[in-house]
Amino acid sequence: MEVTQKNNPLHGKTLEQVLRYLLMHYTWQELDELIRINCFHSKPSIKSSLKFLRKTDWARKKVEKLFIDTLEFGKIV
Repeated sequence: MEVTQKNNPLHGKTLEQVLRYLLMHYTWQELDELIRINCFHSKPSIKSSLKFLRKTDWARKKVEKLFIDTLEFGKIV
């Protein structure tokens, strides 16, 4: 039986795609203000942020929540 996740906006999205989507809507500074994570504050880059987010579950969950909120409600800032 195939499980579909049509109501899950994260289904089929990589963490890199999620981060790049957020960067189309927010600056690094805005991301730092919305989610207090040092990788968004100190010399931010896609590569360093992905490395941190892949290792840190709580931070990844915050980024995923912001992604979902941004999809549902448009730019929040």
